[in-house]
Amino acid sequence: MLTRATALLTAVVLTVSGCADTQQNAGAEKVTYLTSFNTFGRDSYAYVAQEKGYFRDAGLEVTINPGTGTADVLKFVAGGRAEFGTADFTGSVISIAKDKLPVTTVAMVHQKTLAALVSLSDKGIKKPADLVGKQIADAPGSTMRLMFPMYAKKAGFDPGSVQFVPSAPPSLPQLLASGKVDSIGQFTVGVPLIEKAVQGRKIATLPYGDVLPDLYGNALVTSKDLAAKKPEQVAKFKAALLKGLKYAVEHPDEAGQILRKFQPTQDAEVAAAELKLMAPSVLVPGTEVGAADQARVKRTIELLTSAGAISAGSITPGDLVADLPSK
Repeated sequence: MLTRATALLTAVVLTVSGCADTQQNAGAEKVTYLTSFNTFGRDSYAYVAQEKGYFRDAGLEVTINPGTGTADVLKFVAGGRAEFGTADFTGSVISIAKDKLPVTTVAMVHQKTLAALVSLSDKGIKKPADLVGKQIADAPGSTMRLMFPMYAKKAGFDPGSVQFVPSAPPSLPQLLASGKVDSIGQFTVGVPLIEKAVQGRKIATLPYGDVLPDLYGNALVTSKDLAAKKPEQVAKFKAALLKGLKYAVEHPDEAGQILRKFQPTQDAEVAAAELKLMAPSVLVPGTEVGAADQARVKRTIELLTSAGAISAGSITPGDLVADLPSK
């Protein structure tokens, strides 16, 4: 009888506990988040926030989907297909200025751009002008593709002299390794992934930041409508994601394992190496993680305007970043 009573009591406790969990989950706000570019190590901080319970503690139930580049992320967020996403800030300025997308930035993931072009050293691409006549593989909506005309003009050569080959993000390393293209669009932190793919051959990197200094990297974006109607939800998501970002770059090995748990096809060691390279762009002395500076945003607009990437007067800092003045 004692055993039966214990069993009944256990059943009651489990039932009550289950109801409590259901009620707690039912009260969570459901949102969808898009990574910047597939599920590489550079985007593992979102999975860290998921694994560590940062989203849950903020009262959010988050679905993480792989993004396919800045242009697509912005369109999906603007169209309500995702509440949040990560997109390159410079690419966002160009897209928002040209297409008038109702999207705003709420945090800077990288305090400096990570955009770059990567090639095998034997291709002889040592400086930007060496790209003339070459083929570059990249996703149509990627950061590197969006910024390339400005990059080329600033570097002194015709952007039309280079052929872009539309390619899916996961295929880029192998396209380079096989020699089917001369270069690929890639973040500077993607070097460990490329080195693994090319199996010991030397690679050359052309960081966009060498030609276009003072640019931010990726940024957290949401729709202007959501920022206006649900500012508390936006603030909670931002805080949870940035907490995951900080933890990931401070604990890269653990973050790499967490990414592999959610995405079994990813290499935990490569992911950790990416995060180590990314850390200096996230943890900047004297700058709060995620911070946006009005003066830098204004300089970005001026740079893009002078390079002919956007029209003069087409956009203001307040159009781009939430809580910044319009001028």
